[in-house]
Amino acid sequence: MSCKARKQAITNHQPVSKAAANPYLSKINMIRESQSNFNTFSGRAHSKLDINGSSNNVTLNIRINHGQKIWVSITAIAGIEVARALITPDSILIINKLQSEYIRKPFSYIYTYTSREIDYKAFEALLVGNAIPQLLNDDTKLQTDTGSMILSGNVQELMYKLTVTKDMKVSQTDLSNENQAQSLLVNNTAFIEAENRVVPSQINIASVAKAKKIALNIHYIKVDFDLPLQYPFSIPSGYSEAN
Repeated sequence: MSCKARKQAITNHQPVSKAAANPYLSKINMIRESQSNFNTFSGRAHSKLDINGSSNNVTLNIRINHGQKIWVSITAIAGIEVARALITPDSILIINKLQSEYIRKPFSYIYTYTSREIDYKAFEALLVGNAIPQLLNDDTKLQTDTGSMILSGNVQELMYKLTVTKDMKVSQTDLSNENQAQSLLVNNTAFIEAENRVVPSQINIASVAKAKKIALNIHYIKVDFDLPLQYPFSIPSGYSEAN
């Protein structure tokens, strides 16, 4: 008897391209390209800051050296500077001039009031109305809703949803981490053009981290890009370190 060899079926497995895996990748790239790029940013804003129910109306002078530092001067209604802050990717320094105190903390101190997924780049993006960079990833899901686009997905335990206008600007950022009882909601409205860039003049931020709540309403009355800036910061002698 003779045996006839069977030919093994050969299947060619072609790698799945990113575009095939996510058919909306081109639109996500368009959103990336529509973010405001800059070397420096400066803004003056009327603001309302509420920390755990204690509310104050202040004026913020914000200066950003992209990717390196955020400098903030806080003045009261009378125009008196009451606090100054310097935030870098590694640290947070705050001077409280009313009580002659200062705070020196690692950047992780911000997690007292917000999600651990909010790094320096994310914080910087929120102050100018940009999308948080890590949320514009290739696995993001996209759907349309009455002219806007809704991007959603998760980064580890963080669930996110971005609402993007037809002009490719982020109008809302919604983040939540149920396991950590943390949430962050940011609304951007009243978009204006400044130095050939479109930015929101009104940014409302509400953050919850367990029992701690912070809300910040920013109304920019002046913004500039790529001007030479200074970031003066020093701790006066006689100031004590606060907890």
